[in-house]
Amino acid sequence: MFFTTPSKLRAHGMLGMNRRNVAYISRYNNRRFYPLVDNKLKTKLVAEKARAATPRLLAVVEQQHQVNRLQQVLELYSEFVIKPAQGSQGKGILVITGRDGDHYLKPSGERVSPAEISRHASNILSGLYSLGGKPDVAMVESLVHFDHVFDEFSHEGVPDIRVIIFKGFPVMAMMRCSTKASDGKANLHQGAVGVGIDLASGKALHAVQHDRPVSHHPDTGAHFATLQVPHWDRILPLAASSYEMTGLGYIGADIVLDVHQGPMILELNARPGLAVQIANGTGLLPRLRAIEALSHPDMEVAERVTWAVEQFGERPAG
Repeated sequence: MFFTTPSKLRAHGMLGMNRRNVAYISRYNNRRFYPLVDNKLKTKLVAEKARAATPRLLAVVEQQHQVNRLQQVLELYSEFVIKPAQGSQGKGILVITGRDGDHYLKPSGERVSPAEISRHASNILSGLYSLGGKPDVAMVESLVHFDHVFDEFSHEGVPDIRVIIFKGFPVMAMMRCSTKASDGKANLHQGAVGVGIDLASGKALHAVQHDRPVSHHPDTGAHFATLQVPHWDRILPLAASSYEMTGLGYIGADIVLDVHQGPMILELNARPGLAVQIANGTGLLPRLRAIEALSHPDMEVAERVTWAVEQFGERPAG
């Protein structure tokens, strides 16, 4: 469904940015908890403390003098990911998938020398990739072996699942599929495809690119109507548990699927975007208000997921 006028937006309960910021983010997100999601290292630590599935933390580099010792740690691994703790939009993430003698290999097969690895870590510390150029921390994570079930729905990148969580209840979900236009990144603003996902079944509902409906992946030709997210019964509880982890009432949980470990939390976002509404062909407001109207909202994770699925689940289109 493609919305074109303000009246149509209101009729479908679309949440606007100003109302999102004032009525939901400001009201339900205590600012003292923001660092738990704005800093990926802190997100990792709270997820590990909660025993939530997340890529394993292998090393942390906080000072320049630690960069030289990083090589000793990395000698133990043939694959890993180095990323800035406070980066955004995928900037500064270096993925290593193998070794070739003393060199490392990127997914493209390009060789990376140990000196280049050290230089990349130093650049992260200097704030080259952080918001505002502030000094940062480099973190090394285990490599996620992404489930190949989504290969035909992505171009040179890995799709992730964004679940909007309100007061611990999953309210809406979408998959973000990379394209040639998005340069292999799951960034909707750069041209990735957003696919609305039914909360009840994990099946695709609608797909949009640049806010316009699409039926097939622009690069692979795969029909989005055939998309089915596996492990859906594990994804929603994992995403919903981010409420207890962070204390934030309005949050976006980004989930990836590891072929061996299953669903894993990749990131959390205290200011999730609103494109999920376009991808689902419906607005967030009625769902948010339904949760606000609950007389007894204090439930366990499983209870909240069951309630949300019963209230917001749809029948997949097609």
